[in-house]
Amino acid sequence: MLNPNLNEIQLSKEEYDRYSRHLILPEVGLEGQKRLKAASVLCIGTGGLGSPLLLYLAAAGVGRLGIVDFDVVDRSNLQRQVIHSTSGIGKPKIISAKERILEINPHCQVDLYETRLSSENALDIVAPYDIVVDGTDNFPTRYLVNDACVLLNKPNVYGSIFRFEGQATVFNYQDGPNYRDLYPEPPPPGLVPSCSEGGVLGILPGIIGVIQATETVKIILGQGNTLSGRLLLYDALGMKFRELNLRPNPVRPVIEKLIDYEEFCGIPQAKAAEARQSMDIPEMTVQALKQLLDSGDKDILLLDVRNPNEYEIARIPGSVLVPLPDIENGEGIAKVQELLQGHTDRELIVHCKLGGRSAKALGLLKQAGITGTNVKGGIQAWSREVDASVPEY
Repeated sequence: MLNPNLNEIQLSKEEYDRYSRHLILPEVGLEGQKRLKAASVLCIGTGGLGSPLLLYLAAAGVGRLGIVDFDVVDRSNLQRQVIHSTSGIGKPKIISAKERILEINPHCQVDLYETRLSSENALDIVAPYDIVVDGTDNFPTRYLVNDACVLLNKPNVYGSIFRFEGQATVFNYQDGPNYRDLYPEPPPPGLVPSCSEGGVLGILPGIIGVIQATETVKIILGQGNTLSGRLLLYDALGMKFRELNLRPNPVRPVIEKLIDYEEFCGIPQAKAAEARQSMDIPEMTVQALKQLLDSGDKDILLLDVRNPNEYEIARIPGSVLVPLPDIENGEGIAKVQELLQGHTDRELIVHCKLGGRSAKALGLLKQAGITGTNVKGGIQAWSREVDASVPEY
């Protein structure tokens, strides 16, 4: 309802006071504030991006906010997901977010969808809203959100973050490009690390999320130049913004229906390949590793394939660091061969944070004729089940 009947929208005396700094802006005024109150925005995700944009959309007076999320608040979220708090750890994120939104602005209607967005439910969830804001962090959901917005003709306010860099734009607005014009095909699974593996500066999603909120408010007000057709790139370390022009691709495939986006992104095939690989790689529990280390009965090479900064945070005593990227480029394989040379009875045991990277490393080492055992659950399981003094991260 981007063109509502404003005669039906009324502000209370309290709202006049609350929005007074908006009301005196000629570009907003009473009409604009009524537009904000009449508007409905659906936010996909209440993580790093969803947190600041929901806070600011609520404070701005957007009348109806929908939230889609199925996760719970974890302590590791609090470094960047500012809508949540320490007291909310373990609580569903949508509940935590709603409580905070209503503390900021009790005039907001907050709709909750505690579910994973899927091809089966996306159109029904998206349909009632004027604008969709994508705060997700995975490729299948981004393509799903895009295609649902195209089918329903909804603006899609997009943002993404990684380490020290972020990007934002507006898709599917006023005949502008959509996500498939930027990324016609998804990258191979595993090529782009998640924030849990690669890390993210906690302040970064605040900047990109606020840009998304700004674009959303501009669309509602019909003011200014949006990022439609422009991809805004932000480098936090260099403190630089730059833009790339985006145009609709005249030969792009027509989106006629929602599809299986996990399949489209190659995730089932990647999981099947990992499963086939893991079938040939023996595993051990952290308890078995602890018993083996304590007994001293065997000559063990305990290999840690995490990144050097992770190794500084926490390590299992006696482990040797050989990062997975070094193994992938061959240098690490040579180092492991050197560490094993002359030790015919030395047993190779490999771990990472959770067990995925170490399994990949063992697959590469096996191709070089080196066999070993993977530590199930990685150092996180070690911290939780063996030695609580080892920090979790």
